[in-house]
Amino acid sequence: MPKITIKEVARLCNCSVSTVSRAINNDPNISAATRDRILQVAKAVNYVPNNSARQLRVSETNRIALLIKGIRNPFFQSLIPLFEQHLRMRGEEFVLHSINEGQDEVETGLLVAKEKRLKGLVFLGGRIEYPDVAFRDLKTPFVLCSVASNVPAYGQKCSAVSIDDEKEAFRAVDYLIKKGHRRIAILTGKRADNTVGFLRLAGYRRALKENNIEYDPDLVFYMRDELPEYSEENGYQVGLSMMRSGLDFTAIFVISDRTAIGLFKAVYDSGKRIPDDYSVIGFDGIEMAEYMIPALTTMVQPKEKMVATCVELLDRQIAGDDKKEQILYETVITERESVKDLSQ
Repeated sequence: MPKITIKEVARLCNCSVSTVSRAINNDPNISAATRDRILQVAKAVNYVPNNSARQLRVSETNRIALLIKGIRNPFFQSLIPLFEQHLRMRGEEFVLHSINEGQDEVETGLLVAKEKRLKGLVFLGGRIEYPDVAFRDLKTPFVLCSVASNVPAYGQKCSAVSIDDEKEAFRAVDYLIKKGHRRIAILTGKRADNTVGFLRLAGYRRALKENNIEYDPDLVFYMRDELPEYSEENGYQVGLSMMRSGLDFTAIFVISDRTAIGLFKAVYDSGKRIPDDYSVIGFDGIEMAEYMIPALTTMVQPKEKMVATCVELLDRQIAGDDKKEQILYETVITERESVKDLSQ
């Protein structure tokens, strides 16, 4: 007889996997009537939680750690209180751990999971390559959120929530083209970046190609290696180089709102104005983008949905569901004042 899974129990109870998980783990946020109904069904079908779930209960830990690489990134900072809110609603203890630039995410995760006897892990930011090897020794349930990589490539190795960087960059540049811009520069990641910067540059190139605009490599400006990536300082220094280049362009796609802040200052320090001289579109949707002068048009990531989905996927794994899912969300183009319409 095939083993009954938690997903099958959820189907029989007409509820979510996470609800079954909370019932089995005696979560105080679930009603007694719902818990009793689920436990009766689970008993009737002889459902037995897997070993990892049983071990978690034996260890009597409720700690979920958020491991963040890029703590200064305003977008990541805006996700922290959302994770805390969702986890505390489930009766979980929230632990925040910052990973330094030179530290390995997975090695840090292994160490933190052991030291703090974690129930689950969320990796936020950073870069994780070859997940089939990297996560081999990590037994604690985990989910990746906005980790730099091509998310579908994770396959059945782990659950991940992100956006399609290539596709969303395409949409940003296509938006500029539809506004009448043909000479569009890009301020992208460092030259050796083979993840976010690479994918957003690929989206930029595809948008040009599909709109019959010739790709000009001179209009590609890379962040400086000696400066912190995606920083205001990097945006400022590269922005000055753009202004001094003498190249002809009317719009700039900046792959990070934070970097766009530095670019804005470089434009103004060069005696130019946005959007009169240059239109600018950013990426991420950080809160301060709305308060820039002029307010920045940007690609807003759906952070509330992303966080809720991460917690849901982690909840399922903790409950014993071995299925791994990779969820991609779309950004929302938020139009403000930094893009001039040349199509009229």
